[in-house]
Amino acid sequence: MFIVKILEVIENYFSHHIIFSAGLLLVAGYIFGQLSEKVKLPAITGYIMAGILVGSSGLKMIQHENMQILNILSEVTLSFIAVIIGGEFSFYKLRIYGSKIIILTIMQMLLTFGLVTGGLILIGLSTFVATLLGAIAAATAPAATVVIVEKLKARGEFVDYLYGIVALDDAGTVILFSIAFALSAQAITGIASGLSHSIIHALMEIFYSLMIGLIGGLIIHFTSLKKRSINEIKILTLGFLFITTSVAISLKLSPLIANMTVGMLLINLRKKNVRILNALEPITSPLYAIFFSIAGAELSLEVFRDSSVLLVGLAFILLRAIGKYFGVFSTATVLKLNHRVRNYLGLALLPQAGVAIGLVLFVQASPLVRAASPEVQQQIVKMINIILMSVFFNELVGPPLSKLAIMKNLNRRQ
Repeated sequence: MFIVKILEVIENYFSHHIIFSAGLLLVAGYIFGQLSEKVKLPAITGYIMAGILVGSSGLKMIQHENMQILNILSEVTLSFIAVIIGGEFSFYKLRIYGSKIIILTIMQMLLTFGLVTGGLILIGLSTFVATLLGAIAAATAPAATVVIVEKLKARGEFVDYLYGIVALDDAGTVILFSIAFALSAQAITGIASGLSHSIIHALMEIFYSLMIGLIGGLIIHFTSLKKRSINEIKILTLGFLFITTSVAISLKLSPLIANMTVGMLLINLRKKNVRILNALEPITSPLYAIFFSIAGAELSLEVFRDSSVLLVGLAFILLRAIGKYFGVFSTATVLKLNHRVRNYLGLALLPQAGVAIGLVLFVQASPLVRAASPEVQQQIVKMINIILMSVFFNELVGPPLSKLAIMKNLNRRQ
């Protein structure tokens, strides 16, 4: 009774305030993160559980309006994550692993796409829905990977391959999804056109994102070149990262690709630019905590009430996992990679979040779908629920598997 009274007071007097919501997510995330680490799970799992508890599926202590504002922090965090991934993409490593990383990325994406699409058609889904879900299944969330690697201070061949695949996966998924969407559009409308246009559009999106990142990276490099104060470097870097991210988002481009380009450019222009990336480290921990707590608060348990969604969702999750794991395993076997890389790299690619949700919402907002029949729109709603279920499962199960894979290949930074 006392707890209920406290919750009522919070809801009536405090829950409307955005700062209270942010503080609540941080404190709850910290507590559950610590509990997760006690039972040998990554802190990320605890952050997500904390978000579920205080969010719309739990105690409902975060108002919907506040969630929309808090998503700005998610965009900021993703920009940091993208820069960190790009910062691992040095030309030296590309010369060693480059072609193998490209082959691994393409093969695991294509196998995942093929298995998910074919499997969902076999269990009764319409071809266009199965095709779109197959393309979305190729997406891998970089956030969980980066946080676990940074927490463990892991370095070495395994991490180089992992970061390389995660970096290329985003660009590859954009192209694959654009092709799938064009093919799906043909199936819905019966008009056999638009495929080449969609592919060109996807390539242009990647190109413009790269250009924005190139400009942002050059500005950060030259403005920080003669600066000795870490605080000055931090201020300039944050400012230009925020601008780079906002420009990419405003132009409906990929902030992930843009910021990965920033990181890659900085680390290759000058070795001393590592101090720029290091300057961001003190800020990242609270951002990671609130990022995953927000992700948990946005997850809805309502999707588990629909038995048809549950069945197809489980098939989607299983087929995606098989595609990711064996796509890497079989390709790594042919490429004669280290057996630990071969055996565990696929496990680290299972987390799935923002990119997948963004793509499915793109489908929902498409004028083509809005003008479609009620039956088609109903199938799109079902598709959204399947992705939400997959994100829920993979964001909880994926990080522990990623941690296991990284631990098996651990090479701590000296």
